This record gives sequence, C-alpha cells and structure tokens, in this order.
Amino acid sequence: MDTNIHQTEMLYSTSPADFDYVRVNVPCQSACPAYTNIPAYIRSLYEGKYDNSYELNRIVNLMPGVLGRICSRPCEQKCRHGEPELGKPVNICHIKRAADDHKDTFGPPVGGLFGSLNRRICIVGAGPAGLAAAHDLATLGAKVTILEALAEPGGMLMYGIPEFRLPRQVLREEIGNILKLGVELKTGVRVGKDVAVEDLMSGYDAVLLAAGCYTPKMLEIPGENLVGVYPGLDFVMRVADGIPPRVGDRVIVLGAGFTAFDCARTALRLGAKEVSICIRGTEQDLRVTHEEIFETKREGISIQGLLLSQRLVGSEKVEGVEFVRTHPGEVLPNGRRRIEPIAGSEFIQSADTVIVAIGQGADPIPSPGEKDKRGVVKGDPETFRTSLPGLYVAGDFMTGPSTVIESIAAGRKAAEKIAESLTGKKFREWTVRIQDARITDRQRAWDMIPRQEMPTIDPPHRLHPFNIEVELGLPKELAHEESKRCYLCYLHYEIDVSRCIYCRLCIDSAPRDCIKLAEDIVLSESGAISRIVETNSWRNVSAIMIDNERCIRCGECVRVCPVDCISVSKVELTERAVGGI
Repeated sequence: MDTNIHQTEMLYSTSPADFDYVRVNVPCQSACPAYTNIPAYIRSLYEGKYDNSYELNRIVNLMPGVLGRICSRPCEQKCRHGEPELGKPVNICHIKRAADDHKDTFGPPVGGLFGSLNRRICIVGAGPAGLAAAHDLATLGAKVTILEALAEPGGMLMYGIPEFRLPRQVLREEIGNILKLGVELKTGVRVGKDVAVEDLMSGYDAVLLAAGCYTPKMLEIPGENLVGVYPGLDFVMRVADGIPPRVGDRVIVLGAGFTAFDCARTALRLGAKEVSICIRGTEQDLRVTHEEIFETKREGISIQGLLLSQRLVGSEKVEGVEFVRTHPGEVLPNGRRRIEPIAGSEFIQSADTVIVAIGQGADPIPSPGEKDKRGVVKGDPETFRTSLPGLYVAGDFMTGPSTVIESIAAGRKAAEKIAESLTGKKFREWTVRIQDARITDRQRAWDMIPRQEMPTIDPPHRLHPFNIEVELGLPKELAHEESKRCYLCYLHYEIDVSRCIYCRLCIDSAPRDCIKLAEDIVLSESGAISRIVETNSWRNVSAIMIDNERCIRCGECVRVCPVDCISVSKVELTERAVGGI
C-alpha cells in the first residue's frame, strides 16, 4: 500500500489547535526554519519519486542539493527516531541530497506563479537570504535586481564553505535556477561605495539589504597582528579566490563552529602536517554536527578542549599560542557552563599558522535611517522594515550570523512582507492541510534498521586533489532503506468511539503500546490535546486514543478493525496562495 491521497476529502485550517498538533506531532517539520515537509519528501523518495522528493524540498528551502550537504539539521535533533530506546535520528539531510543526486530532470518554475507584482525591487547581497527573497519576489512577477559585491553570487556558500564540502557545480546550478526566474544579477558592485543606498531608494520601489556578515571577529588578545595569523573567514575566502596562504607544518585553529572546522580541514589540504582545533569548552560545546567531528578526526586533526588562549607569541611572525587550562564552572542561564581558568596552568603550544575562527559580524553599509548598536541599519524582526519607507533588512545582516536554512527562511519571509507592504494585500499563508490518507506498508521490523550513514572517501585519498568532495552521496539502495525508518509522523490515526465495539483487536495487534484507554482528555488553551488521563476499566472509558508519540504508522489497527472505525488522515503544514496581486 502507499500514502496516495483520496481527493474526496481535503481542508485547510488556521486553527491554533491544528498548528499545535503539527508542532507537537510532526517535530521535524516544526524544527525546520523553512518548514520543509520532511515526511512527505522522505515518503516520495521511498516510492522512487526522486523528482517529486526534490521539488517538495525546493518549493520551501530552494536549494536541496546545497542543504543536503551543509545544512545544520535542526530537524534531526527533533526526529522521534532519535528519542531514547528508538536508535538514531533518520538521516533526513542526506535523504534530501539523495533526492538531488538521483532526480532525472528539473526545470525552474516560470515567473508570476501567484500573479503580477509589477514593482522594481533591488536586493543588496546574493547570499542565501538575498537569493531566497529574489526567488519569491520574482515568482510574484516583480522585476528583481541583485547587487553583489563579490565576483559570483552565493555569499558564504560560494566563498565561505570549502569545495570538498560543497561542490561549486551543485551551488551554481541551484543559484542558476533562481536567476532563470528573470532575476537580474550585477556582481562587483559595492553598495555604499559604488552606489549609495539613497540612490537605490530613489530608483526602486523597495530596497532590501541582505549583505550578510563578512567582518571577522578577533579575540582581542596580544599578538593578533603577527604574520601568520588569519581570521577564519579571510582564510577560507582566500582559498576560494585561488590565493591560499602558506600554512607551514603546524596549524592551530581557535574556534568551535563550522568555519573553524573548515579552516582546519583546509589547512591539512594545504600541506600542514599537524592541525589542532583548540576550544574553551569540551566537545559537547562544539557547534557542528557529529558527522563533521567524526570526519575531521578521521583526517588526523586533533580537537583539544578546555584551553583558553591568552596571547599569540612571536616577534614578527607567529610562533605559537599561550593557553591556560580551564575547567567547566557553574551552569549559566543560557544552559552553557562558565569556563574557569586554572591558575598556574599556562603553557605555550608551537604553531606556524594560527587561524582565529570565532565568528563574524555585519559590515555596516553607509545608509540613512536608525542604526542598531552594531552601527547597522535597524530592522523590525517581524516586518523587516527600517525607519525609512521602502528600505528593508534581512538575514545575517540584520540578526548576525545564522545558519543557511535560517537565512533562506528569513529571506522568504522578508519577500512576503515586502510584497504585502507594497500592495496592502496578502498573497500566501501557512495553513494546516488535512486530507484523507491510506494506511502504509510500514512494518515494526523497519524500526530496527540501523541508520544508513553517508559513504565517504577514505582519508588517505581525500586530500588530493584539493577540491574533491569527501561525501559520496547515498546510493539509491541505501537512501531507500533509510527512508523506511521515517515514522511518517504527519499521518494521524483516530478511533471513532461511537462506532467502536470494544473488541480490543486493535490493542492486541499493535506492535507497540500506543493505543490508550482514556477516562479524560485535558486540552490546552489552543484546544489541542495536552494530556490523556488513562484508565484500565472499560466502564470508565470515554475515548480510545492512539498515542502519536508511540505509533509507528504501520496501519495494523486499521486492518484488524471489524467495524472500520479507525480513520487515517495526513496533517501537513503547507503554504497556500491567498487572494492575488
């Protein structure tokens, strides 16, 4: 059987209770900043519909091939399969990449899908947020121009992520799909230097500043001006530009995020013999995926924790870093532990190159309007408006560094608000779509399938040539096997008590203890179910509930029910066009 939909029953809801249902019961989709319909695209891939799986991604996150390689995976952190006793989360990210790898054809949609927004809009910055905003505005029929300071579009994707993690061919293809919507791109244009923001505002109906964050942060400790010390972003951007620095034999990287790991792995490929990532906390404090840590260690790079850098040592050229050892202190309000230095534990670790990769900030663009404490034009987080009519800000430029998927979501939301502001009309909304569904062929045995990990090139063979992609992609067989593990949480099973004959066949046949006898049901303020009061006495039963957290969507209860009182519906968070422009 499959999950093809009966077209006879479908409704769209904006009820808070239904949104609450999705938030609680489809945690992967709720965790994705772009609200990607994860169960749907995984099911499509399981059915061999790679093109459809790719498109279900693209319509909301725009660049599945890119995100299938470098997404921070907030969805996997919430996946029910990763809960205690259930194993590891579904490999959601790499299934996304598999849809891209194995799709047959893809053609970008034609502009004006929701009507004609006949306005001229300028977007400053061709990073994830700017490209996402351009995509959505172009599909509305707007005449969009992007001004990009660098030689190619993509922002951090093009210049801040090494090619061994993100091949440029994949990136250029998906950026090209956005530009094919009729978006005009002008590169090598520095707004604030080559053209003033005021001039743009007089020539366009709206201007969106989405210039990202390219100003590296430094530690502000002695020795950062020594030769051989590089800000992390500058380091990877020089490599992307084809002018890599000479790193010497020993490299120390200071930082705990993806840029730090990219710098370390890049330095190894540039010929360094000994590379260390030194962090203030422990490995649990790293802001990267487990896979990134694993592959970095496989390449021979060491991760040294509980070290606080005091100064960089050397005369003219850096010769090392003076550290003091630390231990975790009290837990702070943000959940992290205070790092306490250990008196008298100072030591010097030698290095030929030191890379400081602790983050970056926005480079303020000379512009009128109210500024925030960074000196950057201040924008409203809900409307993206600035204090000046017609000027908007979005993405990392407004919020500071974020993830790629967060930037894409922010760019799309900014486009929506700009269109609404220009026309006074709403053109799309998020709704909960509820429709009849059939039971699936899921089996209890599928819960025992181990997570299918990404095949990679063996470390001795991945360092040369420099840009060879480490991850090989999931073959169709592995992707299909991994897709079986998804619980399809968007399927909702419900028992009609008025027709139930209390035969217990559903309870006895369920492979997990997921069918509950309820004496009472407690609702939240929004009307969603917040708690079930269970009973063991049939005489006290007011409802028979299927526990969505334990249900594996095998459909066995539906098959054995003699009176057909169990229904299955598909409950999805989806975008819908409303009104028109």
